[in-house]
Amino acid sequence: MTDAAMIPQTAGAKKSSGIGALARALRDASKYWPILMGAFLCSAGVAALWGANIAALFPIIEVTLNGESLQNWNEKRIEQAFTTIETGDARIAELTQQLADGGLDDEARVVAQAEVDRLSLELQAERATKFSAEKLKPWLDNWLPTDPFQTVLLVVCFVVFSTFLKHVFLLSSAMLVGWVAMSISRNIRLKIFDKALELDRSQFMARGSAGFMAQVTHTTDMLAGGITSVYGGAVTEPLKILACLGGAWLISWQLTLACLTLAPLVGFLMVWLNRRIRDVSKNVLNQAMGFHHVLFESLGNVLTVQAYTMENFEKERFRDCTKHMMRMGMRHKFYFTLANPITEILGIGMVATSIAVGAWLVINQETQIFGFTMTERPMTVPGIMVFFGMLIGASDPVRKLSGIFTGLNLGTVAAGALYELLDTPSKLAEAEKPKELPSPHREIALKGVSFSYDGIDTVLHDVDLEIAFGERVAIVGPNGGGKSTLINLICRFYDPTKGDVTLDGVPLTDLSLYDLRRRIAMVTQQTELFNETIEYNIRYGRWDATPEEIEEAARKAHAHEFISNFPQGYKTMVGPSGYRLSGGQRQRIALARAFLRNAEILVLDEATSQIDVESERLIHEALAEYVENRTVIMITHRASTLALADSIVTVEHGKLSKRPAGQLQAA
Repeated sequence: MTDAAMIPQTAGAKKSSGIGALARALRDASKYWPILMGAFLCSAGVAALWGANIAALFPIIEVTLNGESLQNWNEKRIEQAFTTIETGDARIAELTQQLADGGLDDEARVVAQAEVDRLSLELQAERATKFSAEKLKPWLDNWLPTDPFQTVLLVVCFVVFSTFLKHVFLLSSAMLVGWVAMSISRNIRLKIFDKALELDRSQFMARGSAGFMAQVTHTTDMLAGGITSVYGGAVTEPLKILACLGGAWLISWQLTLACLTLAPLVGFLMVWLNRRIRDVSKNVLNQAMGFHHVLFESLGNVLTVQAYTMENFEKERFRDCTKHMMRMGMRHKFYFTLANPITEILGIGMVATSIAVGAWLVINQETQIFGFTMTERPMTVPGIMVFFGMLIGASDPVRKLSGIFTGLNLGTVAAGALYELLDTPSKLAEAEKPKELPSPHREIALKGVSFSYDGIDTVLHDVDLEIAFGERVAIVGPNGGGKSTLINLICRFYDPTKGDVTLDGVPLTDLSLYDLRRRIAMVTQQTELFNETIEYNIRYGRWDATPEEIEEAARKAHAHEFISNFPQGYKTMVGPSGYRLSGGQRQRIALARAFLRNAEILVLDEATSQIDVESERLIHEALAEYVENRTVIMITHRASTLALADSIVTVEHGKLSKRPAGQLQAA
């Protein structure tokens, strides 16, 4: 792709990291904290129920399938723990006494001390078991049936209900987070649209309409996905992992740590992969910008493309663009897909380690492996099965984290691009305390004004010009001489490189843009119409105008006649860019819009260039009446328009010369 297809780096924009920009987006989202808190509570409920469903299998495996009630099983746990504690305390007291008497040799003392340490660990576990069983006893006695089969049915019903409830929480969390993400996305779209309307023309053209369209659509969708990943999956999935690992930890923290031996390696791989995905995502975003530019330009200039038989060229250009985009998309797909096996390795590694180590401990009824203590007492088959279930339950959300990381990276890249644009200041800075001037104005003046679009070629060179209120000035000169630039400076679409443009002696930079432009009505050679009705386009000059005022403005512009001939009259849709109308009809609607505005300054840039001779004569008659008590600035080459002027300004090679219209005509 060419450099034009890349994201433009506008001067004056803040350079911030993508992560910092995403943090700003998340801070914006935190304004909806009550909704996010509700989503978090739903996620916590999902995590709790995720672990509870697995833990609920324990009573079925451990007790009820052996035909025993949970109440009896719990009573036996208390009695067994009491007996074990009593016996163990007696044995520890006996060994402690032997160690204190000093009658044992060194080897016997080591053996005795080791047994004391082992018994102390076992008794610690038994006391914890006895404590939990005693706390559990009233709940079992009051809430669970004594029949084993009824207990199985109750547990099964609990699992089914909790699964249903879990999905209710999941749906609620997804909807709440989605609402926040879409709200932020909408707010960003509004800000980008506002920024596009506020930027000066040079900064707007640096990105172009296609660039802003790509930001409003593609990039904001990426950001919404990133916010959803953070406040959705990045909360729910880790909580599910913690719930399952917490359950496994309670069964055996040592065995849980042993199963996490692959976590550092997987973590390193995920950091590397995240960086790669972020880099590829930036390239994908750049390619998307280029895609929008090619698409927008080719379709927007389709008449030129067809007139110059460049269809095959544009087709090939679009194919090249989509080919580059596909190539970058495949790289993104590769790294995105690679995230799944990396995270799955961690999940399978945990389960495989637990199966190998747990099976060895259960089969051999051991508490240690390779000299490391795994449990305080030998594990039972039901206990290790629940442990396996907890780790399997943790492996599934670990696998889903890969997609979350990808969404997070996309959101990071999108946030960097969006906030860079939003932080770009307009070169047309508004005055902090704008001055107010009475209407109508007295004089427009340019004082020592020079201007350059690119900082290299100077379009206007140290020009001076005064236009009194009510004066009608015609601007003439060769193409490229600076006529339109002069108009752009007076309307403050640009600020001069040097000198000042003033209104009643006040620099335009000290006035609000709204106050300045509300005084101006403008008609250009390239007529811009909205894909709305004729009435809508005329009303754009003054939105509070009545239908009668709209019709009057159309009559002045000699547009009422052809509008009335349409079946739907003023409700006729003009089509995109007004393609359903002829060039002259479009220009007359633009004139009607300007007449309706009733502004004190009228700017006409070849405003009658596409109108037939008879219509032009009628419009000039209307203009002759309309321009009374108004300042009129006209760019024109037509003698009929020059006849309306009081003075003529010649612009040539960036220099101005002004003379009364009569002198020029006499010459």
